[in-house]
Amino acid sequence: MKARKSASDSFDVSIVIVSLNTREVLRECLQSIFREGSDLTIQVIVVDNASTDGSPSMIEADFPCVTLIRSEINLGFGQANNLGFRSATGRYIVLLNSDAFISEGTLEHSVAHMDANPTAGIGGGRLIGRDGAPQPSARMFPTVFSDLIVLSGIAARFPRSRFFGHADRTWADEMQPAEVDWVPGAYSIVRPDALDAAGPFDPRFFLYYEEVDLCLRIKQKGYSVWYWPDISVIHIGGESSRQVKTQELSKAGSQLTLWRMRSMLLYYRKNHGVDAWLAMVTEVIWHWLRWQKRRLSANPKRRAGANSDRFLVSVMRQAWRETKGGHLSPAQPW
Repeated sequence: MKARKSASDSFDVSIVIVSLNTREVLRECLQSIFREGSDLTIQVIVVDNASTDGSPSMIEADFPCVTLIRSEINLGFGQANNLGFRSATGRYIVLLNSDAFISEGTLEHSVAHMDANPTAGIGGGRLIGRDGAPQPSARMFPTVFSDLIVLSGIAARFPRSRFFGHADRTWADEMQPAEVDWVPGAYSIVRPDALDAAGPFDPRFFLYYEEVDLCLRIKQKGYSVWYWPDISVIHIGGESSRQVKTQELSKAGSQLTLWRMRSMLLYYRKNHGVDAWLAMVTEVIWHWLRWQKRRLSANPKRRAGANSDRFLVSVMRQAWRETKGGHLSPAQPW
């Protein structure tokens, strides 16, 4: 692999990485890139979201060929990537999380797939944890009903069902390529023409749902979204989110609960109108019913868990107020 820093050069791939206080995993991420053995020319761009852990100094000292863009404030995921896009000159743009590490051949396979399929606007690969456990990598657009199936736990109980496992395609063979609705931003390769046609990330999404919205707009412009299993990426997940100490982390995926709810409402209002209200009501009713059931239970452990359900009811109501029903993104950084 040939890595260069000059923006005047033409590249096969421009890799954009957004980092917030992830110095050590970012180092590992960059090392995985520079271990990639290929003849591709690579431009690596790191957008630092006002880190205080010495990440920028580490990049300057250990990876001088990396283009470092410092933001004085936390721009969130989408806006920080948009900033990186402005410096990207590659034939393709790769989005890579700072806590994701590419495997041998990842970039070559990605470029080969995009070259072979001119209608592919964006593609992703197989995400796995450090322990080798698969992560959701090829997904379908959310609906209020599919959200309820996941929220209720039915999706996890019947993962091989095409009906209940619809959202994350848990029924499908993970080793088969497929055209899908959206792929996670932990790793994806984007065709610049598709990005120009659809526009960059919507800045209203500070965190979560931004890649869902982008994939939707890319498909609306006539491009396809693909999952390719021969692209393998190790993904830790939630490293930047864990640096935010002021919000409640959900148990699933280390998501910041309030931010996730805000972004969900923004997404549904933007793309599905009244479904924003329906999504809010569905979550409030579900958590309220669980709260009532648990607090009246004879089991002390279940009664103790009632507080978490009451908390989720209040947070959803807060998200609804703060986004004015999904019409407005609160002042950023969130």
